[in-house]
Amino acid sequence: MILMQGQGVSKGVVQGPIYFYRRAEASPAPAAAAGLEEEKRRLEEAREKSMDQLSALADKAREEAGDEAAMLFETHAMFVEDEDFCDCMNAALEEGCTAEQAAETAGEQFAAMLAAMDDAYMQARAADIKDVTRRILNNLMGVTEGGIDWEEPVILAADDLAPSETLQLDKSKILGFITQGGSGSSHTAILARTMGIPAICGLGDQLKAELNGRMACIDGETGKVAMDPDDITLAAFQAKLEKQQEMKTLMETMKGQEDVTLDGRHMMVYCNIGSPEDVAAVLSNDGQGIGLFRSEFLYLAASDYPTEEEQFKAYKEVASAMEGKRVVIRTLDIGADKQVDYFEMQKEENPALGVRAIRICLNRPEVFRTQLRALYRASAYGKVAIMFPMITSVWEVKECKRACQKVMAELDKEGIPYSKDTELGIMIETPASVLVAEELAREVDFFSVGTNDLTQYTLACDRQANDLGKFFDPHHPAVLRALKIAADAAHKAGIWIGICGELGADLTLLETFLAIGIDELSVSPASVLPLRAEIRKSIAKTCTLEKLEC
Repeated sequence: MILMQGQGVSKGVVQGPIYFYRRAEASPAPAAAAGLEEEKRRLEEAREKSMDQLSALADKAREEAGDEAAMLFETHAMFVEDEDFCDCMNAALEEGCTAEQAAETAGEQFAAMLAAMDDAYMQARAADIKDVTRRILNNLMGVTEGGIDWEEPVILAADDLAPSETLQLDKSKILGFITQGGSGSSHTAILARTMGIPAICGLGDQLKAELNGRMACIDGETGKVAMDPDDITLAAFQAKLEKQQEMKTLMETMKGQEDVTLDGRHMMVYCNIGSPEDVAAVLSNDGQGIGLFRSEFLYLAASDYPTEEEQFKAYKEVASAMEGKRVVIRTLDIGADKQVDYFEMQKEENPALGVRAIRICLNRPEVFRTQLRALYRASAYGKVAIMFPMITSVWEVKECKRACQKVMAELDKEGIPYSKDTELGIMIETPASVLVAEELAREVDFFSVGTNDLTQYTLACDRQANDLGKFFDPHHPAVLRALKIAADAAHKAGIWIGICGELGADLTLLETFLAIGIDELSVSPASVLPLRAEIRKSIAKTCTLEKLEC
């Protein structure tokens, strides 16, 4: 038996043979250009063919895995049409390169740029550029995709898988994914979670091609791979598999149930989303609202500041789809690990402590005004709440409220409908906001705790630094005590408090959250039903603050 340890990125236990993915590689051979116009024509034809393929893949993804998966391919289509990417390819053609060489050069440059960023999510997008480039090259050279040449269902192994490769595979033949590279934010991981297929990444050199065809058990929760498992290991995997099936059946019974403890304590279980396309997952998992709509996707996906109309359309779509359920929309949270070129921000030595989030909004009132107008207009179509990130002081909140009042006065004058009862809230994600929580609570309608940043700032621990993993501890008593201080301040002022950071889905802390008095937990759509199940078997009055002790 061979045991391997990777990173579990999509839960589930499966057993089956290992099969290494056969990839049809396109590698442009040295060749002389056929002339500038001819190479431009060939490149344009390959781009158009790529767009047609991506459109078909988006439709297929939407049918098989939902809107969130489809958006991956719509994003790829945006890359194919990206002005900077196309300019880079055309510049290479002007220098005498072939269409193949031009595509390869541009792809390498853009992938390297993304891979060099500090943000893990943006680093993972380098794989998108490589996938888009590979597609254009394949179309230039007439190369078709590889696949699975195996009769029975397999555990698919690869160095890594592009989203298009993942989607085009015959799902009836796939039990799970295991890859040498990748991460929890890679598209292989995202698609695997969406499709409910167990997946493990980051196995590195442990995963060798000579293991092809051998029997294995994989656990997508723990990241463990057992090759040629012995009877004891096999029995343990089988027991977990049976429990997994029981849990799946149980989760289905949670749909339509209340989020209430055995002793009658109600909690609000909401969802985090990054785009309007994610609403489908919220509804299918019975989320009771949206606790965090990250509006920055509008800015990250654009080549210039999104207009009021563009933003209004997105916010309205989500508010309407939720049919009166609360939709908390965070104002733009650009800066730190989320950089946008057209903002023309000065390079900072420590961007996490620099000009970001609400600081940008207050420094650039016209950008802020545009977003606020779109948000208030959308409030006429649903229960919209506006949330300001990275708050550290009362004066910031008062400035935000003044900006809102100005926008409302403008809309009144123009006769544009909006909800005058739109809630205003802030994110608690800095020690400063915790220490002045009582004063802040008197100014707003709700708190929402961003536990990722709160942990980072409380522990003075960069959450992007891989070698600080054991020091970045969201369970640290200091972090949990900060939550308690904020919750007490919120309730003293008569407002509700939620958690929208990743910690909200941590079932091991649910009893602590109940003891602290957290009113709302905003989690990924897939986490809603497991969280509901835990809430419904909890007794709030018996929960303790034990974990707040050192």
